[in-house]
Amino acid sequence: MTKELIVRSSSDAVDFALLKNGRLIELHKETEGFDFSVGDIFLAKIRKALPGLNAAFVNVGYEKDGFLHYHDLGPNVKTMLKFVKKATSNQLKNFSLRDFPFEEEIDKNGSIADTLHSNQSVLVQVVKEPISTKGPRLSSELSLAGRYIVLVPFSDRVSVSQKIESKEEKNRLKRLVKSIKPKGFSVIIRTVAEGKKVADIDRDLQNLMKRWENMCKKLSKAHQPSKVLGELNKASSILRDMFNDSFTSISVDDDVTFTQIKDYVGKISPDSESIVSHYNSKVPIFEKYGIERQIKTSFGKTVTMKKGAYLVIEHTEAMHVIDVNSGNRSNKAKNQEDTALEVNMISATEIARQLRLRDMGGIIVVDFIDMNNPDNRRKLYEHLKDEMSDDRAKHKILPPSKFGLIQITRQRVRPEMNIKTSEKDPNSDGEIEAPIVIVNKINADLQKILKKGNKKITLTAHPFIAAYLMKGFPSPRSKWFFDFKKWVKIQPRDAYNYLEYHFYDQDGSVIKV
Repeated sequence: MTKELIVRSSSDAVDFALLKNGRLIELHKETEGFDFSVGDIFLAKIRKALPGLNAAFVNVGYEKDGFLHYHDLGPNVKTMLKFVKKATSNQLKNFSLRDFPFEEEIDKNGSIADTLHSNQSVLVQVVKEPISTKGPRLSSELSLAGRYIVLVPFSDRVSVSQKIESKEEKNRLKRLVKSIKPKGFSVIIRTVAEGKKVADIDRDLQNLMKRWENMCKKLSKAHQPSKVLGELNKASSILRDMFNDSFTSISVDDDVTFTQIKDYVGKISPDSESIVSHYNSKVPIFEKYGIERQIKTSFGKTVTMKKGAYLVIEHTEAMHVIDVNSGNRSNKAKNQEDTALEVNMISATEIARQLRLRDMGGIIVVDFIDMNNPDNRRKLYEHLKDEMSDDRAKHKILPPSKFGLIQITRQRVRPEMNIKTSEKDPNSDGEIEAPIVIVNKINADLQKILKKGNKKITLTAHPFIAAYLMKGFPSPRSKWFFDFKKWVKIQPRDAYNYLEYHFYDQDGSVIKV
């Protein structure tokens, strides 16, 4: 298995594409000037506490106030508020929390009005970026994420990632962390800490403590509201959360970003520094790795898959709905049940990819093809869970209902990745699908036609499309000949719309796909 990170820089944004065996599985964009990313910490002011919602609206400098619910305050919010008051008035010189007196914890089922009041200064962290018309979702239970651990101030516990299964390893890591943990801080041990030495974890802890102290030093001079601790740049945060020994290469087309990434990889995994390379070619980096083509074919309403199957993905106000279609195809499956299972398994793999790629969140309902055999339904359910096991977003999958529906909830912390794949129609004022998509459709239709046994085939298409299919070596038409051992005659038609095409048999009759 190959896992590659491709980084493209432009004047106002940086795009990150994660490829697994050449397939695009995640796409991220870092835009200049966006100040509300998940993980950012702000010194803010309470605008208004609303007992009816048991929440407060908080001024963090965004056009819409942030939302802070009582359950997101954290049990030691009173200690944090006292700390902020002393730090902003320059009464604190030591920010280690070792000797800072803790207040009593708040009642789990208490009221927001008993804890917060208007114009009160508070430290809050973005847990969900502004989406649509809503401001950011906030928490005052702060956390600083490192490579191996997460540091939580105003608390005093040690917990271990549930993904570490070995009890011996969990106990080892707990003992190790307890021996180095500073007083007044909780530590959450991340999955990547498994098997690591005390020196690695201690180095991570010291880096986080430095970030905490540097943030606290800003409080006395910071105006309110203002960001006092920014999340790492997108490249570093992606690598911090995802990087492991399975990465085979990281390619970057920008000098500054290349240096940042190489330095960061050198710190977290010195042995892997050599996989970071600077891409320097006239061919754009996303073109070179086939990412542009995959973006065009993956973000539309209809997503085609192998063997003629396809997905229809629609977004409603309340949820996402995905419909699985087998397409008009013939296959070697013995019966309808086997066909349904085959298409559903292919679709489950693609759906897991689409959820990560588009960063779809909330409720997702998938209408798979009905299967009568309960063993097949169980097999599909387990396969979907396995395909989504690498998904970093929190998610839950319910077993198939008797109607063949599978419901998924997936955490949404930032706006969904939504890329427009249609383009302006050169023949009118309307829009059309991207030309790359139409070439994929022609390929799929040709495969179906050849399976039916047609011998002499003629394809008629708009002159632009016809020219593309015949251009270069190997041209798309040449590839068809190598793959299917059939030569397809291509005839340009000036009267056709841009994306219109038809197949004809040896008698000149239109072949219906």
